[in-house]
Amino acid sequence: MSFKILNTDVQDFINSSLKVNFTKTALLKNPFPDIPWNEILNQIASKSKAQEKLPTWFSQEGIMYPGKISIEQTSSEVTAKYKASVVSGESLIDLTGGFGVDDYYFSKKVKEVVHCELKAELSEIVSHNFDVLDAGNITCIQGDSLKTLQKLNRQFDWIYIDPSRRSDAKGKVFMLQDCLPNVPENLENYFLFSKNILIKTAPILDITAGLTELKNVKTVHIVALNNEVKELLWEIQQGYTGGISVKTIHFSKSGEEKFEFTLHSKPENITYSLPKKYIYEPNSAILKSGAFDLIPNVFALEKLHQHSHLYTSDQIVDFPGRVFRLAHFFEFTKKNMKEHLQEKKANITTRNFPETVENIRKKFKIKDGGDTYTFFTTDANNNKIVLICAKI
Repeated sequence: MSFKILNTDVQDFINSSLKVNFTKTALLKNPFPDIPWNEILNQIASKSKAQEKLPTWFSQEGIMYPGKISIEQTSSEVTAKYKASVVSGESLIDLTGGFGVDDYYFSKKVKEVVHCELKAELSEIVSHNFDVLDAGNITCIQGDSLKTLQKLNRQFDWIYIDPSRRSDAKGKVFMLQDCLPNVPENLENYFLFSKNILIKTAPILDITAGLTELKNVKTVHIVALNNEVKELLWEIQQGYTGGISVKTIHFSKSGEEKFEFTLHSKPENITYSLPKKYIYEPNSAILKSGAFDLIPNVFALEKLHQHSHLYTSDQIVDFPGRVFRLAHFFEFTKKNMKEHLQEKKANITTRNFPETVENIRKKFKIKDGGDTYTFFTTDANNNKIVLICAKI
């Protein structure tokens, strides 16, 4: 990529184009013939995607952007800051550097960071950006990361890896062995250079499957943003054989929600109940964790059904998820639906229910949105019921 793209006139054009329909811009004649038009368009598209996800990069003049895929795959600043809270010490090497967002935040916690990137152009772009961002304690090395580790031949306090799924693994069950680098295969090699390894994976990876492939896992972090799980973090310590801690963190506009437990913890007796005054729905990070039976004990709640993962109480409690005030509930029948919901507007969620949201909307002509929140679920007596709620 040409560094001519940093020319003031070109940058002004890119910034002004962010407010214009991209398709219309793409049809224009290139106003800068000495720079490939596709490169300029790529800067516009990638910078546009960075506006909310990477505000530090977006607001800084002189930043260069890689292809849209790199921006889409990179961590957001919110999740990168969280990862940085996990590590400590003098040195860290990132074997899958990418756009370098994680490393920028690692560099604020660790004195020396090494960014490894196989793609030469991306490595060059990231190195330039780190200079612009005044991240002077990050060194960029282009090339195969395992060879880089062997060449440096030194100990790091942490190794960080964000493996990408191989293209030939499409359609298969997501496993770490289907990614590059193959972490399970290379784990012993990594331990030659660090006792602590932090692995980021996509939320699609099943936690039980990940634990089967990995060893010495100390902590699994489940990170969600605006009620969508964004990534799983696997904290590995050489020789560790103790209990595995699961930490869930949910970032939203209203703040942070944290929940922590030890894997395979046995819950006390769980109480089931018909819906009471308040209904509780765990956030997406907790749902991913599978800690459904621990919640009643921790928060003094009752479950609606073994498989519904909705909770209830007569007294409101502080809860990591959505809380609703129950207006009323009824058995799911055509007659009851016609009386209470047909051709009305409501938000619909299904939990342990045979019908999909789409089918319910279509069958009863329910429009999306509004202030009414409905849960189609199964109660403690195995009856199909509908909860009509107001969000608190």
